[in-house]
Amino acid sequence: MLIGHNKKISLDRFIYKSLYDKDNGYYIKKNPFGKKGDFITSPNISVLFSEMISIWLISFWENLKKPKKINIIELGAGNGEMMSQIIKTLNNFSEINLSANFLILEKSPLLIKIQKTKIDKKKVGWIKNLKEIPKAPTIFLANEFFDAFPIKQFLMKNNNWYEKYVAYKKNKFEVCDQKVSSKIIEKYLGKDIKKEKFVEYSPSAMKFVNEIANFIFKNNGGLLMIDYGFTSGKMKNTLQSVEKHRQISFLENPYNSDITHLINFKMYKKEFANSNLKSLITTQGNFLIKLGILKRAEIISKNLQFSKKADIFYRIKRLIDAKHMGSLFKVLFVSKSKNNFNLGFK
Repeated sequence: MLIGHNKKISLDRFIYKSLYDKDNGYYIKKNPFGKKGDFITSPNISVLFSEMISIWLISFWENLKKPKKINIIELGAGNGEMMSQIIKTLNNFSEINLSANFLILEKSPLLIKIQKTKIDKKKVGWIKNLKEIPKAPTIFLANEFFDAFPIKQFLMKNNNWYEKYVAYKKNKFEVCDQKVSSKIIEKYLGKDIKKEKFVEYSPSAMKFVNEIANFIFKNNGGLLMIDYGFTSGKMKNTLQSVEKHRQISFLENPYNSDITHLINFKMYKKEFANSNLKSLITTQGNFLIKLGILKRAEIISKNLQFSKKADIFYRIKRLIDAKHMGSLFKVLFVSKSKNNFNLGFK
């Protein structure tokens, strides 16, 4: 039972149990990806997405002066499509291929099984936490990873702060508010609390960000993070839920629908800056175009019949067009402050 009758739990606890409960959690028991699932991610729209990430990886590895050992880690690899294509691409570049130690951090036993059917198991290792990573320069890849972290929400009413909870009453879930001390929110936002009347924050995501930041700071490397989100403006309620490619209330079908939120990239950038790392941000459309996705599409479609060529460019349009994923999805690159690498962000 997610919540007992006439009981309540905090919003982030409700999301965590819905998504990651060891017996019933959405990501634990279900493959949500693809047409038969609930949503489709960029690597499953076009193989060229993963090819562009591969080009970026090679270039960043060269910028790091070609370390003989480098960890390439995907955080939450979904159905394994992106890592599978990256490995296939890097097989054509012997120097980095010999240097790379491919790892996937994944919670879901079901998704690990699916990933192992798609990826060369001899090439990849699976880990459950960052402590298992060998000490070496490391590149973290996070495509639609951080949006699935549970969030807390706070709102101000009559000069008092309230935290959102979820209660179970009369056989249905409902949102309720519980008064809290402003000191709890100040712990998360510091002085920035004065600018907000509504706060959306993920303590678990920020804890993980700090673990990654410390690892990069000590071992060198970086993080490439791709997700939907915003870079400016005040905080807002971005909580959303998807089932079978349609938006529903997050209360409607827990355990069986995806619950996510938009990433506040300004907050992430600030958190990494607190660990003495610098961040570059651009849109997914701009990033992929600057990496050459359109030129690559022209090359591979040159001698194809019209219908196949049209399909390639239709898929790319979904990735780069402002009306689709091109603007809503942002790309954040994090590295040590002395690093001057900016491919895809110029």
